Formats: sequence, C-alpha cells, structure tokens
Amino acid sequence: MKRILVISYWIVAIVFAAILLISEVYRFLEALFVGTLFLPGALAAKFLFPKVSFQNRWSGIKDCCFIVLGILVAELLLFLFAHYYICRLRDPAAYFYKWEDIPEILTNPIFIALILTVLATGSYYFESWLDKKRPTSPGPVTFTSDRKPVTLSLEEILFVESNDAITTVVATEGRRFRNKTPISQWEANLSPHFIRIHRSYLVNKAAVSRIDGDLLSIGDIQLPISRKYKTGTKIIA
Repeated sequence: MKRILVISYWIVAIVFAAILLISEVYRFLEALFVGTLFLPGALAAKFLFPKVSFQNRWSGIKDCCFIVLGILVAELLLFLFAHYYICRLRDPAAYFYKWEDIPEILTNPIFIALILTVLATGSYYFESWLDKKRPTSPGPVTFTSDRKPVTLSLEEILFVESNDAITTVVATEGRRFRNKTPISQWEANLSPHFIRIHRSYLVNKAAVSRIDGDLLSIGDIQLPISRKYKTGTKIIA
C-alpha cells in the first residue's frame, strides 16, 4: 500500500508540472510528456544529497554544487530534446524549429531548480509521514566492512559513529565494523528507527537505556548529545 501511495505522489507531481507547462506552445499531452522529465532530476536530488558528507564542510559544499550543476545540465538537455521531439512530431518535414517558443520555465535554471526542490522535498516529507502512519517491519542491513560483506538486523546495531572519513557501526556483543559510508547516508537509510544525537553519532532508539542531561546511555556506553540535536531526543526520553 505504501508503494502505491508513493507512486501516486509522483503521478500527481508530474501532472502538477504538466499544468505549469500548458500554454499556447504545449497541449496537455505534450506538457505531460515534458513534465515527466522533471522526475529523473527530482529522484536524483532525493537520493544523492543525503549521501553528501559534511565532515569536511567545504568538501560537502563542493559536492552539493557538483550535484546541482549536473542535475541542471542533464535536465536542460532533456527539455531541449523533448522540445525538438515535439516539433518533429508536429511537422516531420520541417528543417528549422522554433527554439524561441520553448517555455521559459524549461530554460531558466532557477525555475527548474525550484520545481525540482519542491518535488524532492515534498516526496521526502510525504514518505516520512507515511513511515509514521504506516510503519514497516525493519529488515536486515547489508554493508561492506574491511572489504567483507556484513549483514546485521536493526536490533543488533546499537549506534553508528563517524570519525572523519571512517564510520564505525557498533553492534551487540562489542562488535565494531568500519566502513566509509557517510553518517548522513546511514541516517537516511536507518530512519525512522534511528535518531541523530550528535554530528558524530546516530543511535538506535530501541537500544537507549537512559538520557541524563547531555548524555545518552546505551548499556554502559555513554554518548554526548549536542545542542543542535537535543530537541529530537525528547521523543525517546
């Protein structure tokens, strides 16, 4: 059911984009075709940005800029191809196409970025709402540690610790697994069962035994709670 609702969201999003494009240039079906081309960029933004690590702030900002630039260039090329294709369908014998007739929204990077942001952000919050209303049973997590595949259930993972470029998954029985997946990606993959308490710590809500001021306890292990994330810890206090 959740998957159907997510697909329904994207269908509505495409129709919304198509409505913005309906004009003297594009009829509804043509606008609908062009509207679907916002989908690759929105999905790319949704899945790529959570993977950016800000352990090194400037490196994170640089990665974000490259992602934005890549998405915008790809979208502009898609829209130009779509306009050419539509013109070709209308008049296969034409040798010249009215590029000046292409809607401004398809050639203005600011408009494109705005629409992609709305679609990707809306998807994020809609799926977060679905997770709360229709929680799913957590499955095992598979990742690579020291070039070896590791599979753990969520119950086995106590917390995730980030130290510069290395992230450590701390599991039950004192097991520790090193990997290079940014903690921001771990947060995106393990939400809503895990919560961020510090720029370096992501903890399993079910494993928390006590919260005392600025310290969170998981058994005998104490982890600091930063001011930025202190409000969020109230839901497990």
